Amino acid sequence: MRSSFFGNLEQGPLPGHFALQNAKMLRVQLNGEVLARQGSMVAFQGQMDFDYEGSGGMGRFLKKMVTGEGAPLMRVRGQGMLFLADNADDVHLFYLEDEAITVNGTNLLAFDPQLTWDIQRIQGAGIAAGGLFNTTIRGTGWVAVTAHGSPVLLDTSGAPTFADSQSAVCWSAELRVGVNRTMKAGALIGRGSGEAAQLAFQGAGFVLVQASEGPIVPQSNG
Repeated sequence: MRSSFFGNLEQGPLPGHFALQNAKMLRVQLNGEVLARQGSMVAFQGQMDFDYEGSGGMGRFLKKMVTGEGAPLMRVRGQGMLFLADNADDVHLFYLEDEAITVNGTNLLAFDPQLTWDIQRIQGAGIAAGGLFNTTIRGTGWVAVTAHGSPVLLDTSGAPTFADSQSAVCWSAELRVGVNRTMKAGALIGRGSGEAAQLAFQGAGFVLVQASEGPIVPQSNG
């Protein structure tokens, strides 16, 4: 897997159609198709069509209906330059080489169309536990994710690693992931959520953790 986090993006040639225009904007040199988060297009030059991307099968459709997980996707077709962003969050690139990565649906920005994807449930988490279903992407190609604030990349091979379920941006798909429940249920250990459970990661790999749980969503007065 290639990424600036690993310092290996320059080690050998890579397809150049995904690039950072700046820290908060992805530039895609489109000559065919790309899958992107709905509403993430901020500009384009050339000729392009934008279509809603369905779940791609009854299994994924049912998972999305039950869990609400999975980024709402659009398929962009055409030729030209496409610019993508999401709430001015920082954008980070990963290049998979016949590998897999698991991404929190709210952090998924775009990926190559030849990559396959599915919604996976975190072991030990009930269906009613929000935020514990995530999208696993496999194959060879680019994946772009967003992070709210500067993230930290944690090496999980040295010790068990724990992260708030909404702060974990993405991680190695080979990791064993479960739920760690805090002994003191009233402990406010999350970033403002008051959650008494965290994602627990074990094995050789990494987890990328953002600096917050994401933008605050105002609560309705109704």
